[in-house]
Amino acid sequence: MVGSARAVVVRSDAAFARYVTQEQRALQNFAYLVIGNWEDARDAVQEALIGAYRHWDRVQFDPGPYVRRSIVNAHVSAWRKRRRESPVADVVGPDVSPPGPEHLLVQEMCRALPRRQRAAVVLSYFEDRTSAEVGGVLGCSAATARSLVSQGIASLRRMNHKTSTRGEDDE
Repeated sequence: MVGSARAVVVRSDAAFARYVTQEQRALQNFAYLVIGNWEDARDAVQEALIGAYRHWDRVQFDPGPYVRRSIVNAHVSAWRKRRRESPVADVVGPDVSPPGPEHLLVQEMCRALPRRQRAAVVLSYFEDRTSAEVGGVLGCSAATARSLVSQGIASLRRMNHKTSTRGEDDE
């Protein structure tokens, strides 16, 4: 009996390791776009993967929504915690921004969105998720997810219009 239980654990560990290998980059990108900071994004992904590993027997057949929801929850929890803390000067560290001005513009515009809209837009457009999948990650219906994406895109369009109009005024 012990031998068969060990085989299940080893097989489960291998499946988890494959999932992490295949999805880690996508999870890091998702977390970065939702959180807006590479260091916090890495921490959130690690915490989400630890949680997924603990519950792998339940989530192994479709771990994506569980892990992404954990990342969003970690971001909201960190945001709430920071609201209660007294701010101090930031320590200057190495620049870990993604290359290229277009990434910086997208990041800046996404940061201006409310958290749920930002997460919905990232899931829908950057990860190509369906409304049902977005709703599953955010804990809402597919219709609410579509509404969040629509509102987020409308806000991004307004921001982009303001940015492009401002550039024309400078000439």
